[in-house]
Amino acid sequence: MTTTPVTEPALEGFAHHYANINGTRLHYVSGGRGEPLVLLPGWPQTWWQFHKVMPALAERYEVIAVDYRGMGGSAKPEGGYDKKTMARDIYELVRDLGHEKVNIAGEDIGAMVAYAFAANHPEATNKLAFWEVGHPGEVFNDLRMMPQPGQPHLWWFAFNQVDDLPEKLLAGRYRLLLDHIISLETLDPHAIDEASRAIYAAAYEQPGAVRASNAWYQTFSQDIEDARTYDQLTMPVLAMGGMNFAFVPALLDGKASDVRYVEFKGAGHFLSQERPEDLTRELHQFFG
Repeated sequence: MTTTPVTEPALEGFAHHYANINGTRLHYVSGGRGEPLVLLPGWPQTWWQFHKVMPALAERYEVIAVDYRGMGGSAKPEGGYDKKTMARDIYELVRDLGHEKVNIAGEDIGAMVAYAFAANHPEATNKLAFWEVGHPGEVFNDLRMMPQPGQPHLWWFAFNQVDDLPEKLLAGRYRLLLDHIISLETLDPHAIDEASRAIYAAAYEQPGAVRASNAWYQTFSQDIEDARTYDQLTMPVLAMGGMNFAFVPALLDGKASDVRYVEFKGAGHFLSQERPEDLTRELHQFFG
C-alpha cells in the first residue's frame, strides 16, 4: 500500500509507504536505486532525521528509512518494544520488499535495532553501521543517576522508565522536552531547524506516542539479557560516535570480529543532522 499522508513531510525523490507485518503496521520512506540500505532513526525523532543524507545516499542505494514500531507514522501497539522483536519487524519488512540481504544503519534507538537485526538475522545482513551509541549492554547498568563531571547526564533514561506519568506531563508540551534534549545533546542546536523540530514534536504528540517511545527504554533490561545470548558478529561493522563516542567501543567490545571505529570530533549526538556530509562520506566508503 502506498500513500502520502498529510501529516508526513515530503522529500523529493522519495515516497511514503505502509506495510502490515509481524502483527503491526510500519511506515517507511523509500527512494533511489541500487543495493538496499535500511536507515533506522532515534529518539526523539522520526525518519525525517535522515532527510539531509537520504538524497546523496539514494544516488548509490535503494534507501529505506523506517519509522519502527511506536514511531511517527507507524502503529503504537501495547507491546513488542524489545529490540529483538523490533528487529524482527524490520526483517519481515525487508523480506516483504523482496530483499534477501540488506545493508543496515541506525542512530540512537535505531542503532540498537540495527545491531539486533544483525545479531538475530546475520543471513540477511550484508554490512552494519551504527552511531551514538549501540545496543544496550552491561555498561547501561553502570550509568549514574546523579550528574558526574565530564560525563553526559542521561536523565531521560530514568524518566522514560516511568509508567504513565510522562504521558500526562508531556501532553501538549512535547516541544519543551524536544528543545531541551537538542540543546543538551548538540554542539550546534541550529543544525536541527524549526521545521524539523515541529515535525518531531507533532509526531510525539500523537496518541500513544509517548507511551510507545518510553517502552523503547523500558525494555533495556530485556535487551541486555538478549544480548548475552548473541553470537559474535562476523559481518563488517562501522561504529561511530560524536559526543558520546566513548560508549561505542565500550558497548561493542568483543561482540564483533570486523569493526572500524570513527569518532566525529567536535560533534554532538545527532550526527545525521549536525554532520550530514561527514556521515554520508563514511557510509559511502563503508558500504561501497
